[in-house]
Amino acid sequence: MSRRRCGILLPVTALPSHSGIGDLGAGAFAFVDFLARAGQSLWQVLPLHPIEAGYGYSPYSGPSAFAGNTALVSPEFLVEDGLIPAEALGGAPLVPSETCDYESAVAVKDELLDRAFETFSGGSDLDAAFREFCVRNAFWLDDYALFQVIRQAAGGEEWNAWPEELADREPAALDTFRESCGRELRRIAFRQFVFFRQWEKLKAYAGARGVRIMGDLPIYVNYDSADVWARGEIFKLDAARNPSVAAGVPPDYFSETGQLWGNPVYNWDVLQRTGFGWWMDRLAFNLAMYDVVRIDHFRGFVAGWEIPADEETALNGRWVEAPAEEFFGEVFRRFDRPSIVAEDLGHITPDVDAVRRKFGIPGMKVLLFAFGDDDPNHPYLPRNYETNCVAYTGTHDTNTVQGWFRAETGEAERGRLARCLGRDPDPATLHWDMIRLLMESAADTVILPLQDVLGLDERARMNTPGTTHGNWTWRFRPSRLSPEIKRRLRELTEACGRTDKP
Repeated sequence: MSRRRCGILLPVTALPSHSGIGDLGAGAFAFVDFLARAGQSLWQVLPLHPIEAGYGYSPYSGPSAFAGNTALVSPEFLVEDGLIPAEALGGAPLVPSETCDYESAVAVKDELLDRAFETFSGGSDLDAAFREFCVRNAFWLDDYALFQVIRQAAGGEEWNAWPEELADREPAALDTFRESCGRELRRIAFRQFVFFRQWEKLKAYAGARGVRIMGDLPIYVNYDSADVWARGEIFKLDAARNPSVAAGVPPDYFSETGQLWGNPVYNWDVLQRTGFGWWMDRLAFNLAMYDVVRIDHFRGFVAGWEIPADEETALNGRWVEAPAEEFFGEVFRRFDRPSIVAEDLGHITPDVDAVRRKFGIPGMKVLLFAFGDDDPNHPYLPRNYETNCVAYTGTHDTNTVQGWFRAETGEAERGRLARCLGRDPDPATLHWDMIRLLMESAADTVILPLQDVLGLDERARMNTPGTTHGNWTWRFRPSRLSPEIKRRLRELTEACGRTDKP
């Protein structure tokens, strides 16, 4: 991360595809080609964990910290691997919709993956690769498959409402269940095998074209997940196996009452006694899956906002310290110069910044946050950037540049923006002016949401924190990546020395 470079933030779900949401197929490969031709050397994606309707299909909420989202599997590659017949695709054109239809996509992919599993079970050249995948990933895959099959048998109930012997993971009860559901366990494992096979193919393609992929690692996991069920001792649960406190953040830019995420928080005392083993496994997995890993809510490793479980907002939480220096000391002992980025936005205190700087981890700068205060030394103004940082126009949690200017700025913010630009902003070209500010800054890395490159307004916003509906749905049409967009982006990237050439 120490060379000048530039990249694009785009969730895989936002890609064009043949069904409901973007996937790991032709649309993803075409986007890599666009990045390479436009001089971009990074593609930042959002978490690729399984998604669920009950959590609004958020990529930050799912039943596993390790498993992949099989709704992203490409049907075309299932045909290529001989797992489904070509006629199963129906010859559908790229879906023109600019919104995701998760419900339809999940249903279609489930049906196709079930057909693929039937073919695979009848004998396949992929059998040896599947067995190797299962052995290599047994440390999480066995529990995940068991969790999913038990949950299905229990009618979708949370794990603490299962029969007590299964919720408590009594060995004899789990053995009996495994023996009765062997085929179903194999089916779940097969789906994960297909996802990661396709992901590795895409990552290799990107790497061969000089595009590195930045992943996103959420700090917390869902309560109703294989991780909490299998490793309850590393979370703060009460005697009834419910969370005693919940994760969130105090009031901030996004919410006057804070954000009550509801995830269980870590029992750092137990984690530290085990050498942070679960976390080291998780980091190793993600560092292998991606070229760079963005660690979401970095400040939670220094101190987390813990909210009593019976609270309805995040107002009455308190900061509880975590062993940050010991944790990151172990990270840097285990891994050789790990490529990680700290999401250090929000309520950042000096101790959080001190930990990040001690270990040389680049933090984030968000340009849209630079104009709320009349402060010439504001850390998010481009002229104040240090080199060891990743600069964004906005993130998946903010409005687009155009949407922000139209809907969120007043006279004061627009005046500060004018001083930064050296002239009154022109709404028609403001997104390019903001991009240029970042490109010309000292920041080693610049990441641009694709919506800002395309100059889209608030209708293209990806997520509004503190809300549970209407998020994660934006997609782009292939025609939007025009030759003019590609040319302009490449020329600006080259002019600012960000083509990532040693």
